[in-house]
Amino acid sequence: MLSPTAMPPSLLCFDLDGTLVDTAAGIAAAVNATLDELGLAPRPLDEIRQLIGGGLRELMLKLLARLADGSQGAVALAMPQHAALTRLDHHYARTAGHDAAPYPGALAALARLRHAGVRLACVTNKEARHVHRVLQTAGLDGCFDLVIAGDTLAHKKPHASVLRHVMCVLGCPAQRTAHVGDSHIDVQCARYAGVAAWAVPYGYNAGLPIETAAPDRVFEHLQQVADHVLQTDPATPLR
Repeated sequence: MLSPTAMPPSLLCFDLDGTLVDTAAGIAAAVNATLDELGLAPRPLDEIRQLIGGGLRELMLKLLARLADGSQGAVALAMPQHAALTRLDHHYARTAGHDAAPYPGALAALARLRHAGVRLACVTNKEARHVHRVLQTAGLDGCFDLVIAGDTLAHKKPHASVLRHVMCVLGCPAQRTAHVGDSHIDVQCARYAGVAAWAVPYGYNAGLPIETAAPDRVFEHLQQVADHVLQTDPATPLR
């Protein structure tokens, strides 16, 4: 638990997909292009949206497992996973950032926080080769002191070492750090690392309300996060 005298955060870590940027359209385009090559029917955007959060590899493996249990099971089971993942990566290299725009208020919130001296990190499970294109397309390139992708370290979220690495590099203690995300993976990661778990309700989270993950705080949008940080009394705990 945080001390009741905890200071406002000096470090905010942000998830990318579903928190800063709606990337579902580009991901769905790559997934459906891959399924078409495999002889499988395309999947609706809402179904793919609910699988976002663990990285492209995990998304595709979950989808193929789901299809293997359905009417297209024979085709899905016959397809080598490596081939499917290779084709998905190829297609997403083309569609990453497609129709990806920051959520309303995201850019302004980050600018306000940076101006106030808050350290900012982007911590995502998306592969690095795709992260930078999404950040650039969304106008978020250069907003962060540190960017950690799903293949930057030996582990990815929700492993505690991910946020601990960020805190070590940026020189910020856990009691002055919060992680902002849209899914149970983000909440778990914050818990494991001993930092405040903040969440937004508009992201993916497998289609479940973010409240089911029991974050410390839920903010309707990122401007509310900035408002809270910049107006917080130093004696107010982060949790």
